[in-house]
Amino acid sequence: MLSIAKKDKQVQRIILIEGSINLIVLIAKLIVGLVTGSLAILGDAIHSLTDVVNNIFAWFVIRISSAPPDIEHPYGHRKFETLAVFFLASLLTVLAFELALHAIRKEDVEIVDSAWGLAVMLAVLMVNISLAAWQRMWAKRLQSDILQADASHTFADVSTTVVVIVGWQLSAMGYVWLDRVCALAVSGLIFWLAYGLYKRAFPVLLDGFSLDPELLSSAIHDVEGVLQVYRIRSRWIGDEKSVDLVISVDPTISTTDSHIIANNVESLIADVFGVSDISIHIEPHHEEA
Repeated sequence: MLSIAKKDKQVQRIILIEGSINLIVLIAKLIVGLVTGSLAILGDAIHSLTDVVNNIFAWFVIRISSAPPDIEHPYGHRKFETLAVFFLASLLTVLAFELALHAIRKEDVEIVDSAWGLAVMLAVLMVNISLAAWQRMWAKRLQSDILQADASHTFADVSTTVVVIVGWQLSAMGYVWLDRVCALAVSGLIFWLAYGLYKRAFPVLLDGFSLDPELLSSAIHDVEGVLQVYRIRSRWIGDEKSVDLVISVDPTISTTDSHIIANNVESLIADVFGVSDISIHIEPHHEEA
């Protein structure tokens, strides 16, 4: 299993490769959009621009988030990854709104067909499919939240590009209004992607629980020596879980035995629930009156 430092370096390398490819895709879409006059293709180019901006931002965020805990950030810097996801969602929301507004207000113009432009867009489609599959493979292998978000974004690019190509070709045949429809469809897809990223970011930023407290309590109660479990708190720190809780033990046992019980609980939480940051407070058990 890769160490956190090696994992972060690998994620940075993948983001750098992805960013280079996305820049080429952006330039290709922009050229085709300007030459053909298709608003849908230009909207797709804007979508690719967000990919490039996100890659640049994510690369710097990974460098920051890999820094060890310090006095000001005792839990480390992993939440900077989540901030990157939130930033991308916000950027997508603004651009999707602008694209939709422009599609509604824009006057109909002639859409030009282009054989070489179609070839470029089909090549872009193949590149995005390959890139998305490659990203998702590494996201699962490295268990990286930010790579998973990027992979989802790239898969959305694939759907968007298919819609854009079909709409562009039909618009060039004389159905000019379809360019508006496709631009609005692209906007809707971008909004949906932003919503998915917000759903991923908000629980982390708002300290939503990472583990069901009842499930955690039930498992800990099975550890020999644990008499009661309470004040269970869990949260996400980036893509890692953090848990702190209080257990009560027999007040007549030694301090050493109490710590053995706590160590057993810690091992259970780490092995069963995949938690790396665990804080356990031990108290003597008191029977309720």
